[in-house]
Amino acid sequence: MRVVFMGTPAFAVPTLDALLGSCEVVAVYTRPDAGSGRGRRVTASAVKVRALESGVPLEQPPTLRDPAAVERLGLLSPDLIVVAAYGAILPREVIGLPPLGCVNVHASLLPRWRGAAPIQRAILAGDELAGVSIMRMEEGLDTGPWCSQASTLIDGKSAAQLTDELAALGARTLLSALPAIAAGTVAWQTQDESVATYAAKLGAADVALDPALTVRDALRRVRASGPSAPCRALIAGRLVTIVSARAGEGPAPAASISTGSGLALGFADGPVLIKTLIPEGRSAMAAADWLRGARLAPDSHWSAS
Repeated sequence: MRVVFMGTPAFAVPTLDALLGSCEVVAVYTRPDAGSGRGRRVTASAVKVRALESGVPLEQPPTLRDPAAVERLGLLSPDLIVVAAYGAILPREVIGLPPLGCVNVHASLLPRWRGAAPIQRAILAGDELAGVSIMRMEEGLDTGPWCSQASTLIDGKSAAQLTDELAALGARTLLSALPAIAAGTVAWQTQDESVATYAAKLGAADVALDPALTVRDALRRVRASGPSAPCRALIAGRLVTIVSARAGEGPAPAASISTGSGLALGFADGPVLIKTLIPEGRSAMAAADWLRGARLAPDSHWSAS
């Protein structure tokens, strides 16, 4: 079976590896190199790096809406296009090109959390389960039918941890579904529109800390955050990014700062003990190390950034 793979971030690499070991991957498509991090240094995507290592032909068109790009894709004569976090919506001309269609490895239990940030939105909403769906693509945003799903407990995991886990789970689930997809015997399940939810892209405001939050909601924001949507707060007027934290013990007034057993911030119903943070303009460090150098006044408070 001739397969074209489309993906960009690290989440997509296990799926690409699974296809390389089971199909004839005739080309890998990934988004053009883009700037990231401080200084916006241009870097290759994780999928590009893996494709170059494997020797598979690589394509990085700025858009798939260009007729020339669609024609070039058609010349590859793929039986199937597999997508995993490609980062661009496929036009109708591409979706209808391969005889077996286009399938997507989507990181949610559809129809819950269609869209750009399903893992983070599942954490913020307090969902018990996260998962993956192997779905047939159509012009709508993650609206197509699915043929296979697999789930895992969220259970206090961070977005980064869940992303790694679901990347591997998605690759395994796709491999299980591929024989039936190739044979044309796969059973597609229509999504129930009445229970669909959308996972809008996360912004810093979605994960910012505020003293009015409960401990539970504050910890969900910390776990859902990441480089593109950092969890920030002002601690005694100093901007920091909270990387990891856990529930503290005992009473703590909202907006208070306790340093008796580490750096603890007071929320509406108790304290949160900060484990790792990033001071503005610096690298990640243990909160205890930052606290020793911060020399906070005894009456210091914290606030939303």
